[in-house]
Parts: sequence; structure tokens; C-alpha cells
Amino acid sequence: MWGRVREIGSRMTGVRRAEERAGREERPRNLFEAAAAYVSACAEDDQDRIDEAAGWVSPEALSFGVNELACRAVTALARERGESPGTVARALLGLPAA
Repeated sequence: MWGRVREIGSRMTGVRRAEERAGREERPRNLFEAAAAYVSACAEDDQDRIDEAAGWVSPEALSFGVNELACRAVTALARERGESPGTVARALLGLPAA
């Protein structure tokens, strides 16, 4: 008898956990998550992930998030290299020094 009760309980717990996971997967993404996923997918040339990330937020929000990510990345690299952000940005784009 107790084995049957445990079996039913574990099934109910499993269903609840699956519903919780499904609820988490469908939560709205914020613009920074979308930007990070979009940029990393672009770097890996993964069109499916690019399309998925682009659908998480509006194009304007994605543009803002990508811009913010670029600014933070250039600033971090500039600090790491001991160079100005302008020098790092130009180097990343393959432009000649100003």
C-alpha cells in the first residue's frame, strides 16, 4: 500500500517539476539576455540562435542591448590592455589608428 502511495506522490512531484520547468522556459527574456544570446550566436554564425534571440525583444530593445554590450566589452578590453576605448574599438574593427 505505501509503495503505491509513494509512486503516486512521485508522479505528482514529477508533473509539478515539469510544469515549473516549462514555466521557467517561457518567462520573458530581458534585453540584456537577448543581446548576449544574439551577439554570441552571431560570433558562432548560428542563424537559428540569432533568429531565436532576435524574437525575444523588440528590435529597438535588441539594438540598445547590443550597443550596451559593445560599450562594456570595449571598456573591459581597454582596461585590460591599458589602451583607450577608441584605440581598442578601432583595432577590433581593423581600422587604422586615428
